[in-house]
Amino acid sequence: MTRVVALAGGVGAAKLLRGIVRLVSNDDLLIVGNTGDDAEIYGLHVSPDLDIVMYTLAGIVDEDKGWGIANDSFQFLDMMRKLGQETWFKIGDRDLATHVVRTQMLKDGIYLSEITATLCEMLKVNAKLMPMSDERVRTKIVSSQLVLDFQEYFVKRGTKDEVTGVLYEGSENAKPAPEIAEALREAEQVVICPSNPVLSISPILSIPAIGNELRKTEAYVVGVSPIVGGKAIKGPAAQIMGSMGLEVSAYGVAKFYGDLLDHFVIDRVDEHFQKRIERLGMRVTVADTVMKSLEDSVRLAKAVLEAS
Repeated sequence: MTRVVALAGGVGAAKLLRGIVRLVSNDDLLIVGNTGDDAEIYGLHVSPDLDIVMYTLAGIVDEDKGWGIANDSFQFLDMMRKLGQETWFKIGDRDLATHVVRTQMLKDGIYLSEITATLCEMLKVNAKLMPMSDERVRTKIVSSQLVLDFQEYFVKRGTKDEVTGVLYEGSENAKPAPEIAEALREAEQVVICPSNPVLSISPILSIPAIGNELRKTEAYVVGVSPIVGGKAIKGPAAQIMGSMGLEVSAYGVAKFYGDLLDHFVIDRVDEHFQKRIERLGMRVTVADTVMKSLEDSVRLAKAVLEAS
């Protein structure tokens, strides 16, 4: 039986998960990773959020950037630039190997969930990391008359476009990867990691069987706010929420999730939102949610897992 299911985006989720894996046994944890950000770059299948979590749990992530591999080089990109190719998507030389192996395995007919398990095993990541689906789901950013691929909006254009809508292309017909629906039915706790609610968690929830199971689950659902003091710790969560008319605050995130949550964890600087959030019908824990070290991650993970 899977005791804890964690829904995860990229950097914020990875930092919390490095704490959770030290408190929950591998057999009792399933991490469901967002693949709405996946992209084809130079003909390679890149899964940014899965890789951030995998590299973080493997202890090889670039801590300064929060993504990629520590001490990586970029000679491949240097040569691509000389050959007249666009190099806006920063793939390091060691990181490149992951994408080459993943792409080859996909071409051999192996499912993304199996590939992810194999890559984790190779990198000695013992936690079970699962893509939200083996089928193609892509987050699209709507900006007035433009419809942008997520990585085009996020990396190439630097999140400068005003977001007027978000689409999760293919989600309506996508099925969850193996084990996810059953795990949500059996779990004691579901953790919604401190990830972008619109761009990282909603793609997972947009898969009907996942969203429906989460709404029906008897598990205790705990969310962690990615917004601290009105700002996102990492990424464009605050900008996205503001442009879509959502309140950019811990309260705004809690209201966005609404009755999905039984409990919400907010930072101490947002303690003044506690009573307002509780009026939404959920309990609130106030904690130090900014994770600058492994000790911070373990401390926050303990607060999340003890929420009741």
